[in-house]
Amino acid sequence: MTDIRELGGIDADVPGSEGGSLPIDKVVFGVAAALSVAFVAAGAIWPDGFLEKTSEALTWVTGNFGWLFVLTSAGFVIFSAYLALTRYGNVKLGPDDSEPEFSTFSWVSMMFATGMGIGLMFWGVAEPLTHFNNPPLGQGEPGTPEAAESAMQYAFFHWGFHPWSMYAVIGLSIGYFAYRKGYGNLVSATFRPLLGRRAAQAPGKAIDVVAIFATLFGSATSLGLGALQITGGIDNVFGKGGGSKTLAVAVIAVLTACFVISAVSGVERGIKLLSNANAIAAALLVFFLFVVGPTVFIMGTFTTTMGDYLTHLPAMAFNTGVYDSEASSWLGGWTIFYWAWWISWSPFVGMFIARISKGRTIRQFVIYVVLVPSLVSFIWFAILGGSAIDLQMNDGWDPPLTATGGIALEESLFDLLREFPLSGFTVALAVFLVAIFFVTGADAASIVMGMLSQHGTEEPKRWLVVFWGVATGAVAAVLLWAGGLSALQTLVILVAAPFMLVLIGMCVSLMKSLREETFEATLPSRVRRAVEHAQSYPDGP
Repeated sequence: MTDIRELGGIDADVPGSEGGSLPIDKVVFGVAAALSVAFVAAGAIWPDGFLEKTSEALTWVTGNFGWLFVLTSAGFVIFSAYLALTRYGNVKLGPDDSEPEFSTFSWVSMMFATGMGIGLMFWGVAEPLTHFNNPPLGQGEPGTPEAAESAMQYAFFHWGFHPWSMYAVIGLSIGYFAYRKGYGNLVSATFRPLLGRRAAQAPGKAIDVVAIFATLFGSATSLGLGALQITGGIDNVFGKGGGSKTLAVAVIAVLTACFVISAVSGVERGIKLLSNANAIAAALLVFFLFVVGPTVFIMGTFTTTMGDYLTHLPAMAFNTGVYDSEASSWLGGWTIFYWAWWISWSPFVGMFIARISKGRTIRQFVIYVVLVPSLVSFIWFAILGGSAIDLQMNDGWDPPLTATGGIALEESLFDLLREFPLSGFTVALAVFLVAIFFVTGADAASIVMGMLSQHGTEEPKRWLVVFWGVATGAVAAVLLWAGGLSALQTLVILVAAPFMLVLIGMCVSLMKSLREETFEATLPSRVRRAVEHAQSYPDGP
């Protein structure tokens, strides 16, 4: 992942570069920090009661508003396509004479890097295997070709157009209002057409606090998944430690310390190089599997699943499971969790993509932001998931299982790699990839939270970045200690629910401003034609 500080022009070696010129927003930072500390304290002191109350809240949210997650997420896909295919697609994210800051190749490469993260590492094998052995919505018998087809179809669904349309919506809004309208690099600034001056007052500050919370818990969920997978890697290499909460929390503590050291010692360039190397190493890992693995099966999986995905997309996109309680429960644990996770990550990814897209048209933005990263995800799952399904279905491979008989999610990638040549190297490489994704992800997300805490400056004070990085690690540790993966899923859905309303408001605000701009652009020509008509027919038509 490219370091956002490089894009914002931060150089720790330049005197006075730290902290920017804008003061800290005491209200936004104070409220967000106080609530975050209170949350960490409650989870650490009262883990059982904390998990019980949050689980009750999750049941209420998914039971009453699961349909809204489904409907809204599908709406983002339609809205993005509408902007790209209509006259609004010609509008630039910046002045009319602005040119893109980055070449198309570099731009696409950076978006590719943002799509490569802990999530893909954790779920690339785990999700298809889980669905193959426990088919989604009861579609087929476990371990059958029907189950394999359904497993890959839902993996594509969860990592395809929907998440990147969410990122496109917030990226478009921030880029448009920040670089074309000059309203500032804040989530609240996108509400100027709706709130007017109040966007910089209490309502706007509340929006920025919600954005910080969404980023905090979304990042913590990713870091928690990373910690679980690293413990699975340790267990795979050394034969012990996997599944230990204590070890997972220790992993979070060590990697959070690595992030803090990088933040205070001015080694941003080193982290940038590591993150770029990480993206290359991830690409090499899947290419290696593609070559030494079942290449023909992978190609067939990609082709078949792409057809299934595009054919069944409308039905999957609007399915709420309202007629079947088991289907509703499955959708809550998978689809709605994913939609909430993407929503919670959207402030960070949206601000990142907006920053690198200045000078692009809306049409270019939507096409490249939605289609290219989705294609990368499809290739990733076809290679990793297809390899795992082929091994189990055709070669009799037994995937790693938990004590209760389910797929051991955090160990599945490493067990898959053990079935191919150079497994010692590839397993170690995978652990390294997850660790560096952890560090760079916390680094970049913490910068965004610092920006939101300091009036949108691209150069937040270093201690702010450190505070939010430590807070992210603390939240991830508390969630893992309280309830493992289920606690991570629970909190991300609860926090994403209010930010989903923010995203809806951003769509309304963006559409309002675009309509006004395009109307004003056509007004002079209308007036000119009216004057010419009056001059041609002074006595009337």
